[in-house]
Order: sequence, then C-alpha cells, then structure tokens
Amino acid sequence: MKKDLENIFKDLKDDFDFAEPNIGHFERFEAKLKSNNKESIKNRRIQWHWLAIAASVILFFGFWLGNYNSQNGVELADISPKMEETQNFYLATIQNEIEQIKSQQTPENQQIINDAFVQLENLEKNYKQLTIELKESNEDKRVIYAMIANFQKRIEVLQNLVDQLEDFKEFENLTL
Repeated sequence: MKKDLENIFKDLKDDFDFAEPNIGHFERFEAKLKSNNKESIKNRRIQWHWLAIAASVILFFGFWLGNYNSQNGVELADISPKMEETQNFYLATIQNEIEQIKSQQTPENQQIINDAFVQLENLEKNYKQLTIELKESNEDKRVIYAMIANFQKRIEVLQNLVDQLEDFKEFENLTL
C-alpha cells in the first residue's frame, strides 16, 4: 500500500500546484475563519434557545398528559366485555329514567327533581373517585362491586323519584 501511494504521488507530481498564494491570502483566510466561527457560535446559541423552548413545551405537555391520565380512572368497560355490557345496561337504564322524569317535570315538582339530581351528582362524583381507585388498585373486585352498587344506587334514586312524582301527581289530582 505504501508503494501504491508513492506511485500515485509520482504520477501526479506534475499536476500539483506549487505556486505561492497572493499577498494577504492568509489574512483573508484567517478573517473568514473568524467570521464563520462567530456566526457558528451565534447559530449554536440560537439553536440552544429553540431547543430549550422545545424541551419546555414537551415537558409541559408530558406533565399535563400525566396529570390528565392520573385524574381519569378506569371504567368498567375497560376491564372486560362483560363489564362493558353491564356498564352499558346501567347507563341506558339511568338515561331512560332521566328522560322519563324530565317528561314529567313541572314547576310544582321542580324542587323534588332538583333534590334527586343533587343526589345523582354526588353519586356521579363518587363513581369518578371509584374509577381512579380502580386504576390504582389494579382492578380490585371490591372496587368493581362498589362501582356496580353505585349504578344500582343511582337507579334506585331515580325509581324513588318516579314514585314520588306519581304520588305528587295523584295528590294534585285529589286536591283539584
């Protein structure tokens, strides 16, 4: 390999440029190097600023996403298809009861309905807490049973409200 390089240089000996550069060439070259060096340092600083901003945005988004996921629990539907079916049944039943109640709503029975809906809101808050507990407990069956009991309690509240509305309606008919 050494001999190959020597042969290449011998063959290209006449092609090399041995002329001296113009006067001031080294100073111009050195000035260009310094100006490029200043520009590259300036560019590096700008790049670091953008990189720091991008990293901050990514960290903020990651923090937000982590908090968002920690505040959201696991629904029954996320556990198994049977639990999804159970949850859908209860939600459909609750929705039907609410629609039935809203169709019977009058100014006279508004207070009774509002009181029941306050109880439903409390049960819904309790349910959201249970979803978080279910996530943290790795799907503990006791939490699942509590979630199902929460659905049952909501339906019970709504059925009691329907009964009260019927009694209220009968009472109004008797007094008229």
